[in-house]
Amino acid sequence: MRQTFKQNIIALVYDFDGTLSPQPMQEYTVLPELGINANDFWLECKKEAKKYNADGMLTYMRLLIEKIEVKHSHLDRSGLRNLAKDIRYFPGVETWFDRINTHVREKSGGRAKVRHYIISAGLKEILEGIKIRKHFEKMYASEYYFDHHDAARFPTVVINDTSKTQYLFRINKGIEDINQSINEYMPESERAIPFSNMIYIGDGLTDVPCMTVTKNNGGYSLAVHKPNSPESTSTCRELAKANRIDYFAPANYKKGKKLEKRVKLILDLIIAKIMFQKEQFAFRHDIRNSFP
Repeated sequence: MRQTFKQNIIALVYDFDGTLSPQPMQEYTVLPELGINANDFWLECKKEAKKYNADGMLTYMRLLIEKIEVKHSHLDRSGLRNLAKDIRYFPGVETWFDRINTHVREKSGGRAKVRHYIISAGLKEILEGIKIRKHFEKMYASEYYFDHHDAARFPTVVINDTSKTQYLFRINKGIEDINQSINEYMPESERAIPFSNMIYIGDGLTDVPCMTVTKNNGGYSLAVHKPNSPESTSTCRELAKANRIDYFAPANYKKGKKLEKRVKLILDLIIAKIMFQKEQFAFRHDIRNSFP
């Protein structure tokens, strides 16, 4: 029986805040809803984490629950999801995914496929309501436990800079359910999406662990910066100097812009490799059958 070459899927993995959207998602959604100044909130989070020597993500998620309770606001799952309509995106984001999908399909003659993923330290409850939700195969983000009144009580999933890398391996191995272990050995030939078929796109130092894991395992990493932002551009330059990324570009996802050109350049390289490996797979199968 003729075997099928299955490693023809390309994964584009995105951070969200600062990568697809200019500001943290909370600044478009829950903080304005509660009438809270964003700068004051993040400063309080930082002070609380330092005071109690606590994890920054857990501190922010705790404080957010406390603010909701103090304001007597009932922000249940659907309420948080509905707030996502106010999130703004970098130019071209809303048409980006269809353009990338079309490019891969046409360049590969339909023999390669592309999937899009989000790995974010933001809130899953908000991400479920974003306008571009339909384009993602899976979205990994921090989550709350909601009680019988549908009120957020405590975190059930917390994703920070380093724990984000776990989800790269989940995508790599095809074990996307977070309740399943990813620690068992899996041969490279059996993995759903090889790292060499993976592109990670982020915006700053919080993405370094994911960028490093992706590149060290044969994949590709890009950084985006806010247009006309010296600070954001400087961060990208530092990432490039440290060899954390392959390219950086302004966060302009419009057709023909530098980011699209550089992503397509990498996609073309991955597609060429997939075509080579697919033909090599068929060749070796034929050779084995020729000499029983």
